[in-house]
Amino acid sequence: MDKQYLVTKSNYFIMNSSYDLSLEEQKLILTLASMVQPTDEEFKPYVFKISEFMELLGVDTKTKYTEIPKITKELMKKVFEIHEGNSILQVAWLSSARYEKGSGKVTLKFSPDLKPYMLKLNNMFTQYKLANILNMKSKYSPRIYEILKCNEFKQQGYIELEVEELRKLLKTDGIYTRYNDFKKKVIQQSQKELKKLSDIDFDFDEIKTGKKITSIKFYIRENSHDGRALNKTNKSNKSNKTKNTYDEISATVVPYEDVSDDMGIKKVQDMLKGHRVGPKSAKAIYENAKGDIRQIKKVYEYSKTQKIKSLVGFMKAMVVPGALEESIGMPRQLSFNNFSQRAYDGSDGGMTFDELEKKLLGWDE
Repeated sequence: MDKQYLVTKSNYFIMNSSYDLSLEEQKLILTLASMVQPTDEEFKPYVFKISEFMELLGVDTKTKYTEIPKITKELMKKVFEIHEGNSILQVAWLSSARYEKGSGKVTLKFSPDLKPYMLKLNNMFTQYKLANILNMKSKYSPRIYEILKCNEFKQQGYIELEVEELRKLLKTDGIYTRYNDFKKKVIQQSQKELKKLSDIDFDFDEIKTGKKITSIKFYIRENSHDGRALNKTNKSNKSNKTKNTYDEISATVVPYEDVSDDMGIKKVQDMLKGHRVGPKSAKAIYENAKGDIRQIKKVYEYSKTQKIKSLVGFMKAMVVPGALEESIGMPRQLSFNNFSQRAYDGSDGGMTFDELEKKLLGWDE
C-alpha cells in the first residue's frame, strides 16, 4: 500500500453519483480503489493490513483493530445512487468484508455493479494519486477534489455547476441550508485544503439569478505548491512503474519557463527519459508546443490515462496549443497516425464541445 497508488474512476461515475460517507469511509474506499487496476477484467478480493491502512491515514490508536471493522460494517449498510440515463441504480460500495482473527488483515470486495465505472476504462476517466486526499480533514474536500479533477482540462477553463446540483452531488441537501454557511463550511474549506494538500486548486465566481446565487463557476488550475511527497524511484523498484504508481517526474508540476531552445529540448528528453525519445523527436515536440514546457508536461500526464500506440506521435499532435483541450471528451479513441481535429464549435452544424461533453456524461438526459 502506497500513497503514490492511483485512484481511477470514470468521469460519468464522478459526475452522476451522490453519496454521503464519513471522511474515514471515503478514505477507506479510495484506498481500496487505488488497489484496483483499471485494466482488470473483474474485481479481486483486495487484502491489506489494518496497521498499514491506519498508518497511511496518520492515525495512531490502540483501538485500530476494532475501528476498521466498525467502518466496514457501516459501509456495508450504505446504499448510494448512480443516475444512469432514465434509471437510478441503488448500490452498496462493498459486497463483502472478511477479517481473519489474529491476522491483522482485512479482505474487501467491491460490489460487482461498480465494474463499468472502475474497470476496463479506455477513455473519459479521471486518475489521481491517493496522496492528494489522505490528509484532508473535511468530508467534502475529497469529493470536490474529484469533481474538479474530472473537469481540469475543460476547454473554456472553468466548470459551472448549479448550487442545487452541487448540493445533490455532495449530499448536503438538508445541511447548511443557508448559502453563506454552505460557502464557508464546504466550498471555502475545500478550497483551503486543495491548495494546501493536492495537485490542483481553484478560484470561484458566484452567478446570481436576481438576488439569489444559483450557480458557481470553478476555475481550476494546477497547484505547484501541493503537499504531496515525491515517489523517488530507483533500480530496485522499477517494476512498480508497470503497476499503480508514477515515477518521480510525474509528481512535480512544471511551470512555464522561458528557456533556450537547446535547454528546452533537453528538458523534453529528460521528461520522457523512460521512453527513449531522440533529439529530433524531442525537438519536434518542443517546437509544436511553441516552447511551452508546462503544456508538454500536461500532455505527458494525460497520455498516461490513454491507450496509445506511439507516445511521440501522441505528444506531437497534442502539444499543439489548444489540441488537448479540444480533444478531451471525444467519444472514441483517436488515431494519431493520421491526426485530424474537429473544432466542436458548432461551425459545421454539429454539436459544440459543451453539448458533446454533456451528452457523453449524460447531463442532457
